[in-house]
Amino acid sequence: MGRWELRAGRRQENENLGSRATRAGVAARWVALMSAGLVLAACEEKNTYVPPPPPTVTVATVSDQPVTRYLELTGNTASINSVDLNARVQGFLTSINYADGQLVKKGDLLFVIEQDVYKANVEQAKATLAAKQASQVQAEAEFNRQNQLAKQDFASQAVLDQARAKRDAAVADVENAQASLDLAQINLGYTEVRAPFAGVVTAHLQDVGALVGYSGPTKLATIVEVNPIYVWFSLSEQQVLNIKEGMAKAGHQMMTLRENPGAIPVEIGLQTETGFPHVGKLDYIAPQVDPNLGTLTVRGIFENANVALLPGLFARVRLPLGKALPTILVPDSIISENQLGSYVLVVNDKDEVAQRQVTLGQLQPDGLRAIEGGLSAGDRVIVNGIQRAVPGSKVTVEAGKIAAPLQPTPVQDGGKSVDTRQPDTKPADTKPADSKPATAPPAPQKN
Repeated sequence: MGRWELRAGRRQENENLGSRATRAGVAARWVALMSAGLVLAACEEKNTYVPPPPPTVTVATVSDQPVTRYLELTGNTASINSVDLNARVQGFLTSINYADGQLVKKGDLLFVIEQDVYKANVEQAKATLAAKQASQVQAEAEFNRQNQLAKQDFASQAVLDQARAKRDAAVADVENAQASLDLAQINLGYTEVRAPFAGVVTAHLQDVGALVGYSGPTKLATIVEVNPIYVWFSLSEQQVLNIKEGMAKAGHQMMTLRENPGAIPVEIGLQTETGFPHVGKLDYIAPQVDPNLGTLTVRGIFENANVALLPGLFARVRLPLGKALPTILVPDSIISENQLGSYVLVVNDKDEVAQRQVTLGQLQPDGLRAIEGGLSAGDRVIVNGIQRAVPGSKVTVEAGKIAAPLQPTPVQDGGKSVDTRQPDTKPADTKPADSKPATAPPAPQKN
């Protein structure tokens, strides 16, 4: 009996498990059917396209501003005077009375050559002159005496003529002695080499005790006048013709410019300088164009009291071409290029982007570019967000203004110019000051 009861119990358990599995399968099928119904219901809804909002750009209204057109050239600085200081008499160099590279004034004593011999020559010439003057006085008295006797018929005409000849010879001897004294004094003066004008004296080429002037003039040093200073530059033939045409339109002639060149300002800047900080005036215009080079030589003159300009430096030169005229200025960074040339993006009254071809003018010192054609006062140009603007599409407009780009402040750091401009935005990896660094979770500890 016990065995049959055990088998019956196991059969009953299997039947219970089967009934539970059947009920679970039925429930799963109902869930699947309901999910499919929901999916079919969702598929029956229609998808509608929602366009993105127009991109946002910053625009600025352009206006006319007075701008002077310039002709930019290159040139070189040069001293007004540069003279070699030479020893013109023979002798030993006894003293050097300046420091190499010193700025001296006109007439300053620079070199001295031994003077003993030349002083003795002067004294000798003075003695000779005194003797000749005494002979002249005696000859003059003898002539006067013979002249009185001849009037009284106590002296013959031959004696009178002889006295006159001796007097004239004595006068000539005095003049000759005076000339010899002058030459001796001149040679004595050559023993002192003085500055012919104010300027800078180079390093001396002869030392104290050296024999100079024994076989001709001996170069001792060079003096250079640096204030004021010249700047030489050249105009091409085409530039000369353009200037002539522009002056003719303004009712002027080249002769007017040649008669008063100082009325035209000239600006220069050195290689390490920004802009054209040195202002002078036109000083000279060559009378003809060089047929070999096709250029016209021009010269400007500049005050150089602080010796900021040295002779021989390369310089950037700028000449104004007439008076300031109304001109449109835009940032140079908003100008793009295509096969037709340069263009900018503008926004019309409907806030639609359009591409506008422009004619470029000169780049201004503040970084703005002059526009000579293509834009009119009142046009709105895109100054920010150009990469998001597509010609023909609408944009959302934010008001801006024409502003010059930030200029670097030159700071000397080991001879290099450092850009100290601060960026408008922080770098992407910059964290706020109050942010805390991320910390790793603690490692699990062993029991």
